[in-house]
Amino acid sequence: MAIKLFDSELKVMEVLWSQNMLTAKEIATLLNKEIGWNKNTTYTVIKKCIEKGAINRIDPNFVCEAIVTKEEVQHAEVEELVNKLFGGSKELLFASLVGRRKISSDMFEKLKKQIEEGE
Repeated sequence: MAIKLFDSELKVMEVLWSQNMLTAKEIATLLNKEIGWNKNTTYTVIKKCIEKGAINRIDPNFVCEAIVTKEEVQHAEVEELVNKLFGGSKELLFASLVGRRKISSDMFEKLKKQIEEGE
């Protein structure tokens, strides 16, 4: 499921991914402490996530449950990045990442192993 989430929506999702199911009020309290959001801001962002199909609302008490996983969102974001900036070429993305800085031989071996396992 490819869902485009904006930074504010990702903040709400991060809370749910780390805490599982929470009420909207609990999410608002946590985000108020973490980043200073007021209750109305948090509720607005939660409602946008519900509309996009990222969060399921369970009544009573406005309990929120993540429908999409963090991995699904990460995958969608990477695909968008690859398509937007690298013409759909994962090889060019990888070359850009590797070419930007020196990689230790240990890290190179880990990456190599992951690539081989992904084939």
